Parts: sequence; structure tokens; C-alpha cells
Amino acid sequence: MIVLAATPIGNLGDASRRLIEALANASVVAAEDTRTAVHLMRALGVENRPRLIALHEHNERDRAAEVVDLARDDDVVVLTDAGMPAISDPGFPLVAAAAAAGVTVTAIPGPSAVLTALAVSGLPTDRFAFEGFPTRKQGERRRVFAALAGEPRTLVFFESPHRVADTLADMADAFGADRPAAVCRELTKLHEEVRRGSLGELAAWAADGVRGEICVVVAGAPSAEGPVDLEAGVRLVLERVAAGVRMREASVAVAQATGLSRRDLYEGALAAR
Repeated sequence: MIVLAATPIGNLGDASRRLIEALANASVVAAEDTRTAVHLMRALGVENRPRLIALHEHNERDRAAEVVDLARDDDVVVLTDAGMPAISDPGFPLVAAAAAAGVTVTAIPGPSAVLTALAVSGLPTDRFAFEGFPTRKQGERRRVFAALAGEPRTLVFFESPHRVADTLADMADAFGADRPAAVCRELTKLHEEVRRGSLGELAAWAADGVRGEICVVVAGAPSAEGPVDLEAGVRLVLERVAAGVRMREASVAVAQATGLSRRDLYEGALAAR
């Protein structure tokens, strides 16, 4: 079978007993970075030296069939550099190929930066959506944020320390500077920090520079105060379209935020244009 094994996101003490046993008994390990995998095994005191296969975003689709074939006869332990494979890391194409081929896939659960950031953010956890890394291109990033402005669920993002200030500023423009958020930095590590505040406050704080691995958690859109009529809803759609969002996506976002019909919003926006 294929075994998706979660690895520590910072603190080595978070490695589970099952992870250590799996690595100690593995004959094949498919790793995002084989050097990181070797370092992890040494740090955990694992003396086993399995066959190592590099499986990363640049070769995963090409090597998935090979790994699936190996998993017909042996257990293949899949590792990413940190956290759960397939969650914003290599793993999804492999799991899809295994499922199509009838090969069993299981997981050794463990650390997850997404859930850790959500849990410590102080923001609602009953409904949330993970959006991964925002695109590096500012225009596209702003269009994505504009489309998400009406999303009622808490949103979780990963971001590079070099881009987090620009990303927070774009979020403040799209979601509103007063929208509550949290920047979670170096989770489970020595210099862990959770900075909470409005998007405007966090953007100003980040302008001086931020270090480390970062998750940004943003509160969902607040419920509309009182009913929103179709005319007002159409204006909201057109505002998002003016910001670069496709009309269909803008109609869906406004429909989710207001309870209005997506079809009525779309047709009303077309007529208004």
C-alpha cells in the first residue's frame, strides 16, 4: 500500500510513534526531498536505510505510475518536508493514480500547519477553507481575493515571508482593513508567534519585515445586516467585476454572502452592463 506519513512542522517531538515505526520498517520511501528524509530519520534515531525515491512537484506526475507499481508489492512510505503529504505538498497525483489502479492508500496522521494555525488563530473554526499559497502575480492575487471577499468561512493561507506584507495589504483592500485576521509564524518552533489584529493593522506590522514560515488566517465575511435586495446585490457583483473578477465568480461570491439567487445576480449584472 501507499502510506502518507505526516512529519513534524517544526518541533521534532511531534513525530508520532507510528511514523518512527513506519520509517524503521520501510523498504521504500518516496520523499519530497531525499536529503530532508535522511536528516529526519537520523534525528529520530532510525537506523533503517530504505530505498529513497525523489517525489516532488516537478516529477510527481511522471513518477506516480512507478511508485504505484512498487506499492503493489511493498509498502511505500510517502514523506513531504513537513506536515501531511498532499496538503499543498506533493501527494495528490500519486493518491489519484493509486486510487485509479486499485492500490490501497492509508495515512499516518500527524502535524498540520493548516489546522494548527486555525486552532490558535482565535477565529471561528466551525467552517473554514484552505486556499494554499496566493499567486505571486499581484493582479491575479487581487482578483482572487476580490472573488473571496464574500466567503463566509474562515480562510487559511500559506505565504512566503518575502511576500506576506504585500499579500496582507492586498487582503486589506479586498476584504476590508477592519477584517479580523491572524499571522501565525514559526508554528511549534522556538520563536513561534501568533499576531492577531485587523488586516490593516497586520499589513502595517508586516511592512517592517517578517521572518519564518507563515500561515495567514482571515475571518470570513460578516453576515449582511438586514436583507440585501437584488439591485444592491447586482452592484456588489459589478464592484467585483470592476476589480477584475469574472462575472460568474463574482455572482457566486455575492450569492453566498447575501442569499440571493446566483442566476438572478448574474443576469442582472449582464443587463446592467
